[in-house]
Amino acid sequence: MAVLKKYYKRVKRHPIQYTRMAVQIVFALFLLFIGVRFYQFYMHFNTMGLDPLVPRPPAVEGFLPISALVALKVWITTGIFDPIHPAGLALFTFFIASGFIFRKAFCGWMCPIGTLSEWIGRLGKKLFKWNFDVPKWLKWILTPIKYLLLFLFLFMVLTMPTMGAIDFMAGNYNKVSDVKMMLFFLNVGGIGLTVILVLVVLSLFVKNFWCRFLCPYGALIGLGSVFGITKIRRNADTCIDCNACTKVCPQRITVSKVKTVKTPDCTACMSCVEVCPVKDTLNMTVATKKVNKWVIPAAFFATFFIVIAIAKLTGNWHTMITYEEWRHLIPNVYNVGH
Repeated sequence: MAVLKKYYKRVKRHPIQYTRMAVQIVFALFLLFIGVRFYQFYMHFNTMGLDPLVPRPPAVEGFLPISALVALKVWITTGIFDPIHPAGLALFTFFIASGFIFRKAFCGWMCPIGTLSEWIGRLGKKLFKWNFDVPKWLKWILTPIKYLLLFLFLFMVLTMPTMGAIDFMAGNYNKVSDVKMMLFFLNVGGIGLTVILVLVVLSLFVKNFWCRFLCPYGALIGLGSVFGITKIRRNADTCIDCNACTKVCPQRITVSKVKTVKTPDCTACMSCVEVCPVKDTLNMTVATKKVNKWVIPAAFFATFFIVIAIAKLTGNWHTMITYEEWRHLIPNVYNVGH
């Protein structure tokens, strides 16, 4: 009973932080459910129909950012909305565009990799009583990595001829890219397993290591937030330099040292705003106008569900790949190449 009272007091004191954790858990469980359903869908075809057919969940396409980037190029240049992975294109477009208004809310509230990285960092703090703070000189070396990776992907896609992009989009490799991705993680080993283990160890000591230094997807969303209309602003006149905002930031942004948080790493988690002990010293602003700390995350999720509803109503959510195509492609997935 005492433990529950202590937990209730923490939630009451920091409602948005605990709400974010709850949302992260719910989405992680939802994606786990989606993964199981997709595996069941795969097994129906892999067993030649012996296992029952489970409808393919379109949400798995959210894990195909490269395919979505190619599809976005085709959509912009030709007006053709990807019929192969339409849900992937709808989600990718929304998440990239969301950076201009909601900053990197996707990374801070929904992204499963971001959630895993953050929670591993919390585990590290529990085990070792601290998280390593990367020296400034090392940050200068590590931070450009995600932008170099982003530039590489953008360069490959943007320099791809439009007809080549259409051919890739309609090709068998792209059609089963979600299946290939699933099989890669189910059978990961060697170099892949080593990389994952290294990232886990790094995340134990350096909170959100992947998100802060390596993720090109987050880097692309973050670029939008640099030019966006939402900013966290600090009133230096009323600030008492308690440093609480910097300590609570999952991205280790030195909020207490800047007047306006302009960095593209801000995930709109609102933890810094909530923890500030002096009223109106730290605020989220939209076009310089102060808004309630719940506005950005609430508006982000409302828009997210509206986008999905529009995609479904306009027929841009479910793939046009037929049952017969799946029946041919999935049993031969290991033979399908670029």
